[in-house]
Amino acid sequence: MPELLSAHTTLRLGGGARRWVVAGTEAELVAAVAECDERGEPVLVLGGGSNLVVADEGFDGTVVEVAVRGRSADVDAEDDLACCGGVVLEVAAGEPWDDVVAATVDAGWAGLEALSGIPGSTGATPIQNVGAYGQEVAQTIARVRTWDRRLREVRTFAAADCGFGYRTSRFKADPGRHVVLGVTFQLRQGDMSEPVRYAELARTLGVEPGQRAPLVDVRAAVLGLRAGKGMVLDADDHDTWSAGSFFTNPVVDPDAVPEGAPAWPQPDGRVKTSAAWLIEHAGFAKGHGTERVSLSTKHTLALTNRGTGTTADLLALAREVRDGVEARFGIRLVNEPVLVGCDL
Repeated sequence: MPELLSAHTTLRLGGGARRWVVAGTEAELVAAVAECDERGEPVLVLGGGSNLVVADEGFDGTVVEVAVRGRSADVDAEDDLACCGGVVLEVAAGEPWDDVVAATVDAGWAGLEALSGIPGSTGATPIQNVGAYGQEVAQTIARVRTWDRRLREVRTFAAADCGFGYRTSRFKADPGRHVVLGVTFQLRQGDMSEPVRYAELARTLGVEPGQRAPLVDVRAAVLGLRAGKGMVLDADDHDTWSAGSFFTNPVVDPDAVPEGAPAWPQPDGRVKTSAAWLIEHAGFAKGHGTERVSLSTKHTLALTNRGTGTTADLLALAREVRDGVEARFGIRLVNEPVLVGCDL
């Protein structure tokens, strides 16, 4: 019986894989991927499975599960990345992301606190440039170590060379080429957070945007906000059986933003608007769908498996929402999760 990807994705969807390899060390991870490449065999590198939509037919190749663990920190290190009061934190790709965030908050290291509660592995965070509540990992990443499958060598990229943008990076722009081995973060010592820039989070904390708050309070507030939107994993809550936000917030020309929609100016002169606003105002309310798959009852950006859904069901719902928004507003939403063996 093949290992089912549904047991390893937060959507709990996806068929079996032809072969499954668990890589517990960096050397095993590199070797597993390199050997498949030599044979010309398709490879799916699997982290936490939180950003994947896998076909019901599964994956006709080898899944390499990243189980590499380890964290090390240099406090006030003799390092060109460290500064007075700074911490250089190196994290293996397979470390669960929220465990890393929790550890930094407990240690009094600021910079990741608003990224609490995000599922998945640390190695996935630079690929998507994971962000939430006014923070992005690009703000604290110092360097990323990868296995370059094309050059067949280990490469290290400084943050400036990672091509970070809104939910993107050089790693996402060249899919499949780089296997992330580890990520190095540069954090600040202190009990207070980085400036709180997200209005909803600032209101929850009772501070003005731009002010700081205790790290522990920021983490607790973010976890509370995410839980209220079904964005903290809970096996008993089908609203959390999702891949998080299914669509990215579109970045468009200013005159393309519908009247009344949020608009956040971008450095290139365009504006970012809210995918959730577009979905709701196109007529798709929370809970829209069927008894098998639906929009979350707590957040319209999450497409959820109600327990008996299939990937085909989920993609049909995604198409309905995407096409409905485009018909209403002329803006085509783009999926955030990676699609494996299927397409919109």
